[in-house]
Amino acid sequence: MNLAFDLGNVESAEFGLYVNEDNGPTGVVVPADGEVKDAVRDMAVATRREMQGEGGDGRPYEPSEKHGAKDYLYVSVNDDKVRALWDLNEASNLPLHGGVMRDADAFSCYFARFVDGEGQRLTGMRRAAYFKGILKSRNRLLRLVDDSLAIVGDDVFKLDNDFDLLVDSANVHILRPTAFEIIADMKEAVLGAVASNVATLRGQLAFVDLAVVQEYASSHPRAARYLASICSGRHGEGVDRRKLVELCSRTGVRIEDKNGVIAVAEANVMGFLEVLDRRRYGVDLVPDVLETYKAASRQKI
Repeated sequence: MNLAFDLGNVESAEFGLYVNEDNGPTGVVVPADGEVKDAVRDMAVATRREMQGEGGDGRPYEPSEKHGAKDYLYVSVNDDKVRALWDLNEASNLPLHGGVMRDADAFSCYFARFVDGEGQRLTGMRRAAYFKGILKSRNRLLRLVDDSLAIVGDDVFKLDNDFDLLVDSANVHILRPTAFEIIADMKEAVLGAVASNVATLRGQLAFVDLAVVQEYASSHPRAARYLASICSGRHGEGVDRRKLVELCSRTGVRIEDKNGVIAVAEANVMGFLEVLDRRRYGVDLVPDVLETYKAASRQKI
């Protein structure tokens, strides 16, 4: 996946923090000198290099998948679940708030925003655990002064080597999926998208009563993630009613036919979503023996 930004032609950079607010994180800019701006530019270059080493073109992010500590994924900025990250990248004038760094608990991550020679924007974001860690242990930091050691009395922060993710005008490019999910608050995002995802699925599976599915997924994050994956992957499109019933039967998912409409009991919602998300399957390598399995993760061949 190409980056919609020229890292070799960065014209400006600014440093900022994602500050915790009652209505969600808010981006603020912290004044920084040229050395800091050079350092965060180097972080962006290192991040892109690592992404290319993790698979080059990357893969679409799917909420239901289990990913590695590092795994190059991407998600379109048109996805409502990452709207806040796109807004941060596109914002024209963020407020200045240098004093917020005095309170390490006030912010959750830091970011750098860049503009290249073509006016394109890029934002790199990183969780601030390591960044803030040295601040909290500053009474143990030493420096060499006139050939003798002294305690560092100033507030000290340490930048990381790279970012967890990069945001350009088209995609959120993810290097660390877990960090991305925390920064983007994906748990709340997928739960908030349950109603719209069910509405999408109703248009594809008119022969299924999805009321119980919606109720269950609204309070169960894993079910909400499967639902999001089904809709983002368009796994409900073209599904044949007879084949769906057969696959549910073969893989142990109990459904009922109520006046021609498939009904799913609450106890079988997860299994039903796993069937739609291509996670339940049978293998008949042994004659007259059907082995059924559930995939924790799957990738289309």
